[in-house]
Amino acid sequence: QVQLVESGGGLVQPGGSLRLSCAASGSAFRLNPMAWYRQAPGKQRELVARITSGASTNYADSVKGRFTISRDNAKKTVSLQMNSLKPEDTAVYYCNMFVELVNRSYWGQGTQVTVSS
Repeated sequence: QVQLVESGGGLVQPGGSLRLSCAASGSAFRLNPMAWYRQAPGKQRELVARITSGASTNYADSVKGRFTISRDNAKKTVSLQMNSLKPEDTAVYYCNMFVELVNRSYWGQGTQVTVSS
């Protein structure tokens, strides 16, 4: 059973920073890729950043150079450091684990990030 719990969202001014964290349960964490997605009002959910079990990363073009994804396999956590935030980064951010063995995605409940002055 995989459970994902996000934390760290909130209200921040443009140009500010936030750090999101996702704590995972279960034994599959270190074996599988983790990702952060986001969904803004009226828009489809989109991939923000992804990190493989080997710590290779990829990012959406819109966040490259501003966001950094990292993972701690010992603590079973994945984090998203978000710098130079823009109003267009406002969205609900979701943690995702893709369990390759069963070809299934698991999602957290989401955390709201609002960038506004």
